[in-house]
Amino acid sequence: AGFITAVIIRWGVLDKLAAKMANNGWALRTFVVAAAALLVYAIIGLPWDLYTEYYREAAYGRTSQPIGDYLGQSVIGLALFILLGGLFFLGLYALMRKTGKAWWLWSGGFTATGMVAAMLASPIVIEPIFNDYKPLPAGEVRDALEGMADEAGIPRDRIFVYDGSRQSNNFTANVSGVFGSARIAISDVALKGASLDDVKAVTGHEVGHYVLGHIWYGIAMITVLSMLFFFLADRLFPWFERQFKGSGGIAAPKNLPILMFVISLLGTLAMPIQNWESRTNELASDNYSLTHVGLPDGLASALVKTAEYRNPHPSALQEAIFYTHPSVERRVRNAMEFKGEQAAAKTTR
Repeated sequence: AGFITAVIIRWGVLDKLAAKMANNGWALRTFVVAAAALLVYAIIGLPWDLYTEYYREAAYGRTSQPIGDYLGQSVIGLALFILLGGLFFLGLYALMRKTGKAWWLWSGGFTATGMVAAMLASPIVIEPIFNDYKPLPAGEVRDALEGMADEAGIPRDRIFVYDGSRQSNNFTANVSGVFGSARIAISDVALKGASLDDVKAVTGHEVGHYVLGHIWYGIAMITVLSMLFFFLADRLFPWFERQFKGSGGIAAPKNLPILMFVISLLGTLAMPIQNWESRTNELASDNYSLTHVGLPDGLASALVKTAEYRNPHPSALQEAIFYTHPSVERRVRNAMEFKGEQAAAKTTR
């Protein structure tokens, strides 16, 4: 990130673009410069992204997606990222203009509003761009998922299967959206290579995230962290601007790469806190599945499959810093302990 930031700032492409658009309105100029910064950032980082997100996954057999399809979808994703990211930073720079040094205080509510809007739109507008969602066919899988949907307050006509095998060979399911846009979706990988118990246990885990309100916990944490990050960025920016040989201050859109670098640095430092919150939620969702679906063997079986692409036994330090999920070993042990407790409870009745 530091290398890319240095290249963009030293190159001066954003300075030149801002100068050429000097006679345009502030909002248009700011959006175009921010969008250009995101585009250049993505282009420079493309080789690394190709390696980590495609070639490495393909080398381990985690994806069968043709490179052409991957690149095509990446272009669409990049276009959405530039559009939505440009609008977000336009709003952020507008806060700087309107509220002065207190802009960081308003940034939390602005970020939360943007996240809620994105979650509302995602299952309806964004996700169907990348995958084909169809109603889950009638059968024992649908029967099981309808009961979970009823318990979660999700309409039965919002249960879908999608062609997740297009991008990944991993079995996955998710519950996305908020309010009226919420829906359950399982990858077609589940219907091809997972047992019914696996599907029910994993979907129960995902429904647990929704029922337990983890979406809102996540928004609350990001709201607080965004305020903290932007507050610190406002104070630290002059020093970083000097190091990167920039000029114009934090409110200059041409300096967006520097602001992004500072935020990413702070995000890296806060990663253990964010990952702790994520691991806590994941374990709570496991427990929801165990309690409401009652298939510890199914959950354990599905978890063991993830050991193919996730270290099942990291050190305590590795897990604390880098892992968004508890270790596979810990999660399987939790499921087996639940099974043992249930068996013990039955023998005492």
